[in-house]
Amino acid sequence: MIWTKVSFETTTEAEDLLSDFLNTEGVEGVLIEDNVPLTEEELKEMFVDIPLINEDDGSAVVSCFVPEDYDVDGLKQKTLEYLKEISSFIPVGSLNVSIEKTSDDSTWNDNWKEYFKPFRLYDDIVILPNWTEYDDIKENDKVIRIESVSAFGTGTHETTKLCIKALKTYLKDDMDILDVGCGSGILSIAGVYLGASYVKGFDIDPRAVTASHENAAINGFSEDRIDFALGNMLEEKSYNELLKDERKYDIVVANILADVIIPLSAKVHPFLKENGIFITSGIIDTMEEETKKALTENGFEIIETYEMNDWRAIVSCISR
Repeated sequence: MIWTKVSFETTTEAEDLLSDFLNTEGVEGVLIEDNVPLTEEELKEMFVDIPLINEDDGSAVVSCFVPEDYDVDGLKQKTLEYLKEISSFIPVGSLNVSIEKTSDDSTWNDNWKEYFKPFRLYDDIVILPNWTEYDDIKENDKVIRIESVSAFGTGTHETTKLCIKALKTYLKDDMDILDVGCGSGILSIAGVYLGASYVKGFDIDPRAVTASHENAAINGFSEDRIDFALGNMLEEKSYNELLKDERKYDIVVANILADVIIPLSAKVHPFLKENGIFITSGIIDTMEEETKKALTENGFEIIETYEMNDWRAIVSCISR
């Protein structure tokens, strides 16, 4: 299959936001190239015997890969509009865009498996790709096996770790969870391991739903314990379909982006029980106050904020 590579010249400060935005647009894969110096730990893992010199000039290139028949012009326009929007609070770079066709490679979509290694997501939660082994599994570890991932769903990002921390604090046995933007289903599966009686996840990308079903199955969970569906709370028709379920949840978790969480805060009330908890993550520090403002204006009371590097997770509940 021929793929189109779309590359945006930007900055290291904007690369995470841009990458997350492209993921929400449902692209197949995102590649980040920058000159941020490697840490000592990363250098050791590379097993090189020559010095690596990185001169960080603040520039970065974020690329995505889309099918040959994809609306590239539409993606380019929407992405440039997004970058111009966030340029008011963060440098976004030159905004130059390059588009090129890639060679036919039917196996490239599986090449990530070579680089996706087991890791400890939290103190007692291990992410284990199903094709690898991990020697550091302890007796009480909860091991989440992964068979498939979507574009944004390996669990390595700080935002996922913040969500896990919040779930470990607020999730009690036999609670129900709604996972908005389930990605590869890692948070949903973690929720079951942490004691949830039922988890429902949905995503706007059908590939994410497929990946989530595959990962739940490889962990031994049937659809009466954890289920996934296609859905979009911010799209009226899809939102009304989601409401037909009429189930209410003890916890709604949304690990997405501040730009999505802000309008989502006006939509999520009907899905929460009276004393329900709303866990939101994917919030860059510069968007923290704006996100909190939207939550409080839409009837939520801020309970707690978690921080990790430049990222925030906000825990709230419906105001009484």
